[in-house]
Amino acid sequence: MCGSPGWGRNGRHERIDFLTSKEKVSSKRKTGIIVGVLLALLILAGVAAFLIWLFVFKDADSEATLSQQRSSSVQVFSGHMKLVGVPYDEKLEDMQSEEFGDLARKLETFLGENYKEDPLLSQYHTGSVVTAFSEGVLAYYWSQFEIPFEDHDIVPEFSEERVLEVLENGIKEQRSVANPGDIKISEVTASFTDPRMARNPRAQECFHRLEAEENPKRFSSPGYPTGYPPKSRCQWQIRASENKVITVSFPFFHIEDDCSDDFVSIYDSLSPDDSQAITEKCGQRPPSNPLQVVSSGNIMLINMITDTDVQRPGFEAEYKVIDKSVVQTCGGVLSENKGVLTSPLHPSFYPPAVDCKWTIKVPDGKKVRIKFNMFRMKEPGVDIRVCHKDFVEVMGTKYCGEMSSLALTSDKNVLDVHFHSDESYTDKGFSAEYSAYDPSNPCPDKFACASGICIGKELQCDGWNDCGDMSDEMKCQCEKDQFACANGLCKPKLWVCDRVNDCGDGSDEKRCSCEENEWRCGNGICLPQDVVCNNKKDCADGSDEASCKTSPGICSDFSFKCKNNECVNKVNAECDRVNDCSDNSDEDICDCGTRPYKLNRIVGGQNAELGEWPWQVSLHFMTYGHVCGASIISDRWLLSASHCFVTSDPKNHVASNWQTYSGMQDQYKHEGVQRRPLNRIISHPDYNQMTFDYDIALLELSEPLEFTNTIQPICLPSSSHVFPAGMACWVTGWGALREGGQKAQLLQKASVKIINDTVCNVVTEGQVTSRMLCSGFLAGGVDACQGDSGGPLACFEESGKWFQAGIVSWGEGCARRNKPGVYSRVTKLREWIRKETGV
Repeated sequence: MCGSPGWGRNGRHERIDFLTSKEKVSSKRKTGIIVGVLLALLILAGVAAFLIWLFVFKDADSEATLSQQRSSSVQVFSGHMKLVGVPYDEKLEDMQSEEFGDLARKLETFLGENYKEDPLLSQYHTGSVVTAFSEGVLAYYWSQFEIPFEDHDIVPEFSEERVLEVLENGIKEQRSVANPGDIKISEVTASFTDPRMARNPRAQECFHRLEAEENPKRFSSPGYPTGYPPKSRCQWQIRASENKVITVSFPFFHIEDDCSDDFVSIYDSLSPDDSQAITEKCGQRPPSNPLQVVSSGNIMLINMITDTDVQRPGFEAEYKVIDKSVVQTCGGVLSENKGVLTSPLHPSFYPPAVDCKWTIKVPDGKKVRIKFNMFRMKEPGVDIRVCHKDFVEVMGTKYCGEMSSLALTSDKNVLDVHFHSDESYTDKGFSAEYSAYDPSNPCPDKFACASGICIGKELQCDGWNDCGDMSDEMKCQCEKDQFACANGLCKPKLWVCDRVNDCGDGSDEKRCSCEENEWRCGNGICLPQDVVCNNKKDCADGSDEASCKTSPGICSDFSFKCKNNECVNKVNAECDRVNDCSDNSDEDICDCGTRPYKLNRIVGGQNAELGEWPWQVSLHFMTYGHVCGASIISDRWLLSASHCFVTSDPKNHVASNWQTYSGMQDQYKHEGVQRRPLNRIISHPDYNQMTFDYDIALLELSEPLEFTNTIQPICLPSSSHVFPAGMACWVTGWGALREGGQKAQLLQKASVKIINDTVCNVVTEGQVTSRMLCSGFLAGGVDACQGDSGGPLACFEESGKWFQAGIVSWGEGCARRNKPGVYSRVTKLREWIRKETGV
């Protein structure tokens, strides 16, 4: 500014000019104008700079910062060190004691000093913490290394081997120097660890030290049962006296169903060392399948990590000790003609680091047959063809993973069964039955499978793999109602052209489709291949444009209709977690078709587990008990079959004569079951008692259901939903277990598959209409039967949802050869359901 004395930017004095009064006035005017212009320009420049910073640099800077924060890599290794010559003091179990602090600091210094010997580890080491001590003396630790975003390319160089080599070299150096005051270490371990588990127990934040005794004690997750908080990092160290092991069961367990965000991990150690992990679990477990684990020694560590904002109740746990001898006592000689053997502590998880050997001896001249009713030894990263970790070994072959069927036969009268579990990851194990048999007459009045198990003679050559090894289907003379495969197998004619390779050589699916250069419409007509996705409806049913993103303007029977009347040409667009409609109406009503409980698979079992089919309903008529089934489609509406209500007796159509039971598994047990009377029965006006066409009924409840773990609605498919031939589905109910037999007490389930409409029409002699579909049985002759009427045919989609494809309607007898069950086709009746219920 002119006329102002002071220092210039170059550090020299500015020149001072004295003006006359006249000059002062004109100068003031000029100065005012100049200052005004300059101020205006400065303000404009400032605003422009602010806007540029706000919209460009601020976002860029913040994004860069966030990117760096997100991308910085934290590597954590944990393990233990075995100390030599250090007497164990119980005060070491108290993290606040002077003894714990002194010894921990020495070991933390030892770790830090050794990492300095490696140029890479020294640069990024941000700290090490000793978390616990146990008898032996074992010190448990973790070490953390933080690699910034710009050095990301060196992350692969941080390995367990590198950390171990540095620490082992430090131990060797320590031995050679041998200073009297040094702590001697004989062994050390290091394992990659989730950084979220790197806790300092001396901080006391959500850390608990527990002492296990013979009398059970309990603890629970934070916030239980209201809900655990997000971003929880909790640890429970459990200890017991020597020669004891710790067993922990979870009477209640409900964690968010995504183990990458929320989970509980359990270790056979006091360090979150993956090589000592017992298991890692999330989700929700039913009372019939509780989580129960046991340690190999007198210590255990339980971690809970939560990252989602979704609140779940958490868990309640019960812990106690049992004698170590109980866990380690297994195996032995079995000399009875039949018996049972199980993995240690079955059905609880078997303990780590256990070996058992059973020797089964039967009389001379006989052989041993063993059949596993449950087999589950799953472990992350294990090749089940090698079984190098946990396994059962029989006759030189190792078995692991989860087996749907396993039956073996010895070649002499002695059979050894060896069970082995390593130090990490345990599971439910196995339960097996064995028996002695005469090889000259292995199965009196039955068929002998190659595996040695016996099946009914009527099951031989029926197209079903009843033996599990296909030996009952070899060398068969095919019946008139069977298809002769090219490889010599016989399969039901129902299975021909169902788009499933049932024969194994594809011969049942040959000559079912059009030529290679043709497209087969939904109605079976063949057209040139170039009709597909050409923006024209060449097939009468529009199936040539059914899944074409390039055909937005074409509506067909296969198009999903959005609420705004748009058409989406995508097969099964609804509830697939993708917003296909511009108004998102394809994902609107999708709070359905989920099973809250985590369930086990029992080999060969057909009894349904509690909560396995939470939409299944039992309908009781007056004093007759269970009569029909139904499915839950909303809190107020059930779906069933008209023929349950429209009969010669008008009492069947009186709503007050019926009671509904939701959440039921056992007809004689009503705990957790919700009983609701009916308010209204709406049978389809076009229902035909002669043909069973339009066999569908809607049942309105007198009061709404409360959805629980065992009571949930099933998803209703849109009218465009496709359930292709060959798709595996499930039929459930308390119906008769055999034709003319008594109704079941426990809910039954049977695996079935959708049958080709053309084949269905042939085997039912033209009795099916477009409102019906056929489904054949796969569960060894189990089918829908009397008492299952009105129940659901449920199919599982890739989206993770269960959809109801059909309603049990009619059939000739139960599980008869080439007489499939006939179901009401829900897709053809979907609009009527929506019109009557709004669902």
